[in-house]
Amino acid sequence: GFLNQELAIMTGLAEAVMVDVQCIMPALAKAAKNFHTKVITTSRKGKMIDAVHIQYDERRAKEVAREILKMAIDNYGNRTTEGSRVHDTADVIAGFSHEYIAYMQGGRFRASFRPLNDAIMAGRIRGVAAVVGCNNPRIAAQDSIHDYLATEFVKNDVLVVTTGCGAAACAKAGYMTPETALEMAGPGLKEVCEAIGIPPVLHLGACVDNSRILTVTTEMAQEGGLGEDISDLPAVGIAPEWMSEKALAIGCYFVASGVYVIFGSEHPAKASQEVQRIMTEVWEERVGGRLEFIPDPEEILKKSLEHIDAKREALKLRKYEPGRFGVERKLMSMEDRRKLESAARPHEGVK
Repeated sequence: GFLNQELAIMTGLAEAVMVDVQCIMPALAKAAKNFHTKVITTSRKGKMIDAVHIQYDERRAKEVAREILKMAIDNYGNRTTEGSRVHDTADVIAGFSHEYIAYMQGGRFRASFRPLNDAIMAGRIRGVAAVVGCNNPRIAAQDSIHDYLATEFVKNDVLVVTTGCGAAACAKAGYMTPETALEMAGPGLKEVCEAIGIPPVLHLGACVDNSRILTVTTEMAQEGGLGEDISDLPAVGIAPEWMSEKALAIGCYFVASGVYVIFGSEHPAKASQEVQRIMTEVWEERVGGRLEFIPDPEEILKKSLEHIDAKREALKLRKYEPGRFGVERKLMSMEDRRKLESAARPHEGVK
């Protein structure tokens, strides 16, 4: 996450930190001079004083990657710590591209989004929430809103996908292992996670990989059963702790694709009622998505679940019933069955 980059270097366990052009603290390379870590920039736009620059070239990407990796390996001998500054760790399973999400549902020959759509249609999964975006130094407890929303969505049978700093927050909280589903997921989502062997929170990559989420929603819409367009899906996108202008750009192209998007702060244009009307009513009428700014995490959760349920109702899907799935079933003997029938139909004289 954005607020963890200096902490990662301070562990003394990073031989190299490679940066691109986004969300990098300008003083990172200067801070790294106090440790053995090398900071490596890869874009002319992101050059930094005291950093090593290795220009990325897509025509020789593998060669550039090997050069950076060799530099990190060569620097290993300069490590002076064994991680004594690291006190807490968490297991993480990441790398869920849209291709792999299809593969894990059907294997190599039957890869498909059909099982996911069927689970949503049946009500096992209530909907999908993308909890993404930055973490913010203005938030009193770092990552707290990410953690709160992920926890509540999963408890309410909502599958969570995440990227970037939001993914780092969920990873640190331990939400990215299949075992998490057994401990905290709602009964319907838990059944799906157990069957496939996935965490209830899926890590789809960096914040610039948010387009993968749109690819997933496109696949869901094309698979059938959940409407004709992304705007028909029981899904919501949330950036609860955003701080970068880039987040606004990403949020706007999600809205333009038909997604209901919530940003967790006061509205930057709240002085204009007309601007707010355009970003909600007009955009929803024209492209199917809308953008709202809501500072209260509980209100974000409430409006998200209301939106998901409204989309389910519009699709005429089975109404979501908490606890309907995952109930332990008991095999009954014929004697027990007769007792039940006798109690239910005494006028028929069943014995």
